[in-house]
Amino acid sequence: MTPNRPYLLRAFFDWIIDNQCTPHIVVNANYTGVQVPVQFVQDGQIVLNISPSAVTQFSLDNQALSFNARFSGQPMQVYVPMGAVLAIYARENGEGTVFSAESFDEEMLEETIPEETQPSVSESQPEKKKGSHLRIIK
Repeated sequence: MTPNRPYLLRAFFDWIIDNQCTPHIVVNANYTGVQVPVQFVQDGQIVLNISPSAVTQFSLDNQALSFNARFSGQPMQVYVPMGAVLAIYARENGEGTVFSAESFDEEMLEETIPEETQPSVSESQPEKKKGSHLRIIK
């Protein structure tokens, strides 16, 4: 089966917008192919407002999301491969979800490697912080 991350990301994006909230994504800025404003990257991650009022030419497909936005008044084209998206949440209340960092790449790997030669993957779950509304989706 194809990876579910793009479908879940679209669903959470629509749900957040439908509830009049502001969708933000957390991106692994060190992921191959990511194009984000590096001056706003902290600890290898960047949080991006992807609300329709903040971006133009928004595109979200099964491989990546891209859009144009202004950062400190400077226009920039942003490109985020699907594997670099770590979380999506509503700014107003924190509702959303967290994706495991490895799951997208592993799912893509499973698509291309015959089952009998796939590497085994250990199931390690990070500790859930108390009071968080985000859930890890594999």
